[in-house]
Amino acid sequence: MHVNVLVKLLDNITLPKYATAGSGAVDLQANISRALRILPGAVKTVPTGLAVALPEGYGMFISSRSGLAIQHNIIVLNAPGLIDSDYRGEVRVVLKNTGDTVFFIHPGARVAQAFLVQLPTIQWRVVQDLPDTDRGAGGFGHTGTA
Repeated sequence: MHVNVLVKLLDNITLPKYATAGSGAVDLQANISRALRILPGAVKTVPTGLAVALPEGYGMFISSRSGLAIQHNIIVLNAPGLIDSDYRGEVRVVLKNTGDTVFFIHPGARVAQAFLVQLPTIQWRVVQDLPDTDRGAGGFGHTGTA
C-alpha cells in the first residue's frame, strides 16, 4: 500500500528512504552543517530539513533507531513523537543521550525512523458501565511477569 505525502525540502537534502524492501519506516537524517555534541543526560533537537503535508487522518510517528539506542544510548525522547496532519513546520527529532559518554551527531547521520499511521478520530460515547473483561480494573503490572 502506498500513501502520497507532500514533502518540502528545506535544504539540499535527499528524501528519506527505506533501508530494505521490508522496512516499516524510513530513516530521517540530521540536516546540520557541523557535528552536534550531545553530553550524557542532555537533550538536543535535530533538524531534518523536511516539512510535510500528511493526508488528513494520518500521523507520522518518529521513533528511535535501534542501533543508536543499543550501541550509543541515544533515544528519541518523546517516542514516539507525532507529526500531525495539519503541521507544516520542519520535522525535528528530540534526541536524548541516556549513556555516560559524549555522543556526536554528524551531518547526514541517520538519527531516527519515521512511519505513517492512520489515525481515526475518536468519537466519545458516554456510558454508565463498561463491558466486563477477565482483567477488569487491574492496574499496571496486573497481568504478572513471565
